[in-house]
Amino acid sequence: MRIDRTALADLATGAAFLGSGGGGDPYYSQLLGEAELARVDSFEVVPLDSLADDALVVPCGWIGAPTVSVEKLPSGREALAGLRRLEQEIGRPIDAVLPIEIGGGNGLAPLVSAARLGVPVVDADGMGRAFPESQMAIFNIHGLSACPSVLTAACGSLNVIETDDNLTHERVARGLSVALGGIAHMVEYPLSGRQAKDHAIGGSVSAAIAAGAAIRLARASGDDPFEALYAALRASGLYPFAGEIFDGKIVDLERETRGGFSVGRVVIESFGGGDRMDLEFQNENLIARRNGEVVAMVPDLITVMDRETADSITTERLKYGQRVKIVGAAAPAMLREAQALKFVGPAAFGFGDAYRPIEELNGWTQA
Repeated sequence: MRIDRTALADLATGAAFLGSGGGGDPYYSQLLGEAELARVDSFEVVPLDSLADDALVVPCGWIGAPTVSVEKLPSGREALAGLRRLEQEIGRPIDAVLPIEIGGGNGLAPLVSAARLGVPVVDADGMGRAFPESQMAIFNIHGLSACPSVLTAACGSLNVIETDDNLTHERVARGLSVALGGIAHMVEYPLSGRQAKDHAIGGSVSAAIAAGAAIRLARASGDDPFEALYAALRASGLYPFAGEIFDGKIVDLERETRGGFSVGRVVIESFGGGDRMDLEFQNENLIARRNGEVVAMVPDLITVMDRETADSITTERLKYGQRVKIVGAAAPAMLREAQALKFVGPAAFGFGDAYRPIEELNGWTQA
């Protein structure tokens, strides 16, 4: 599969939705991708099963608070510098890269560096959406090491990280990203081709492109872009349930940057009055309550979207008065397994609610 300008825009739209409010706004990543397309014509994306078992496959993406990324632009050199240094650390060239998370700007992040390295991007990622912390990647859940990893910043700073466990790795990397201005690029979880095939969430890049294309084509034809999005998500096989869980206007918003995260709460009120939805977020939207009752929770996706355009609104771009639909989708099955829920379920974020699938909470029966 090749990604041209149209597919790049579709990927940006789809990844914004899959970010569940996080992963960073894809706008800047899309601009960098468009600039690179003037040089390479298209980006190469390959399926997981095409990888040799002994290939070196490297996930990468940005770490930090999305609110910072709105004002602090990347230099454009961070990813390539980190990947080159990892090659030195391991002592061999990288054969392919993939997004550490398909959500938001991180879903597009590997494209330019892969083209500069002359390697493909794998149609897979490590989260199937976006999560706020590194150890929430499926690779950690399945017992793989994040190290050696390389963290780079726009100022030129480069740090190689080696730790005994992946939670310590997250804390070290988070602290460095805060010290370097609140946002940095990280190359982590170096994989063999066999490990990538066994553990990565395959098909997520193409699923994001399909979701974005569905919205684009529906807009052009005058059809409902939301219904087109739901159909595309279901057809992907990764996100078997999707639908609207609320419709209204943002009437209250609390947001702050704390500990390298964008943390807060947003309240949406229905247009007729009487109903309200409360969303809590830590970079990503984590839990949605309608009139006090939980209707969606991590790891399932919760995305705030403009009700007229079906544009996804990341948590750093939420504003009072926005007219929105809250859309939910079932997470990939791998994230709903008992072992995964220890890392990405409600309890991992301090919520006392036991995980219940979004389709059960909303009575959705069509897969």
